[in-house]
Amino acid sequence: MFRILLGLEDCPGLVWNFKGEDLAKLKTPDRRMGVVFQTLDLFPHMSARENILFAARARKVENAKAQARLKHLIEVLQMSSFIDRKSAILSGGEKQRVALARALMGEPRLLLLDEPFSALDQELRDESRRLVKSVIDAENIPTVLVTHDQKDVEVLATKVSEIKNGRLITD
Repeated sequence: MFRILLGLEDCPGLVWNFKGEDLAKLKTPDRRMGVVFQTLDLFPHMSARENILFAARARKVENAKAQARLKHLIEVLQMSSFIDRKSAILSGGEKQRVALARALMGEPRLLLLDEPFSALDQELRDESRRLVKSVIDAENIPTVLVTHDQKDVEVLATKVSEIKNGRLITD
């Protein structure tokens, strides 16, 4: 589903009205989506800072704005202690925060989270859920969360829909 929404997979006939605009008609970069995949997909040879700024360049965020945004995200996501470490040596929770910062760097119109806590231990999951919830609320960004963990739903969701056997079921 995320690959279709991002424009990475074709879905003929898709109409996706989001705030009055059909995002399905836009090219992938123009959709302005932030995404955190289950695998986090950081560049291991880059530092946390470089991974986040890579997203700024890809989204064509002007340098001064990118630096200000980076400073803000470092503070909000509590990344100052590891921002210049290579992502290959970061802990799971640190990688998760870098992936979230990278997704938020371009001020996306929508944030897509695919099992973002699945690789974390239980204590770190609880802390990460609270942190992600606070960032989503502060950024006021609509978020689609795909999860199998009911606790993720309890902490993060304001509306819940289920997909069963390929059909959307709304609560």
